[in-house]
Amino acid sequence: MGLIKVGILRGGIGHEYEVSLKTGASVIKNLPKDKYQPIDILITRDGTWHLGGKEILPENAIRSVDVVFNALHGEFGEDGQVQQILEAVKSPYTGSGAVASALGMDKHKAKEIFKQAGFKVPNGIVIKRDYQTDAEAIAYDAFQKIAPPWIVKPAGSGSSVGLYLAKTFPELIQALEACFEVSDRVLVEEYIRGKEATCGVVEAFRDQDHYALMPIEIVTAPNKKLFDYEAKYGGETSEICPGRFTKEEKAELERLAREVHKILGLRHYSRSDFIISPRGIYVLEVNTLPGMTEESLVPKALKAAGISYEHFLDHIIGLALGNK
Repeated sequence: MGLIKVGILRGGIGHEYEVSLKTGASVIKNLPKDKYQPIDILITRDGTWHLGGKEILPENAIRSVDVVFNALHGEFGEDGQVQQILEAVKSPYTGSGAVASALGMDKHKAKEIFKQAGFKVPNGIVIKRDYQTDAEAIAYDAFQKIAPPWIVKPAGSGSSVGLYLAKTFPELIQALEACFEVSDRVLVEEYIRGKEATCGVVEAFRDQDHYALMPIEIVTAPNKKLFDYEAKYGGETSEICPGRFTKEEKAELERLAREVHKILGLRHYSRSDFIISPRGIYVLEVNTLPGMTEESLVPKALKAAGISYEHFLDHIIGLALGNK
């Protein structure tokens, strides 16, 4: 029997192009070579698909492999769009399906689902860009509804792209203006003070339907206010795994991560972010395609649990192919 051809889909049109390239490179590097043949499928920033360095139609690229490992992040790759293309070609692929991906990517919709499930979530509002209204007027409306300080972020983006902490009204205006450069929909939330945590989930692993990886404690550098894009990939943040949580906090983080995965109908693997505050544990958001770079959180949690990157990839591809 020949090697299974795995198309590693990376790049993309979103703001997380560089991170996706690194995730894809890590997957290519760590794919068990005795079982799989990695095939690099690159989508450039303008949306052009390439296979072997040559332009190719998306459906032809997909049909040239046995299974697709989706290493895209953010817009197009994580919001259900590329999933629809893969499903139209009837190709097996890793990660969540189109509908679940779209739900996970829409931070506000996901929050409403979490709230209905009884989870604690920060109070927040979604503001749609209005080209007829200036940012100051929009900020004033938010100021009347939510007390400062505020977390301001695009309603549909990942990797903490465009994440801001605004403590004053002028800072709120600046944050809104910056976020509107990334998205037409911006989420303004109350700032929850507490310990940051994240927890991954892997399906059908170690005799569990939904296996929770060790929760990671995230400690940002003293000069950083938030675990934003720069902090996440700049190497200045301490990511402690296993985190310094109480037994009860650890159990609750794992439970919530599993429930988030199940409630949204996610598939194969995910990673959810939390804040542990004096008022309880708040669910912030979910990553339906967590980063798999050398600096990423899921690989660190896998290593802490004694799971090799190669074994994880083999497991996820097996799930996509229906072998698990």
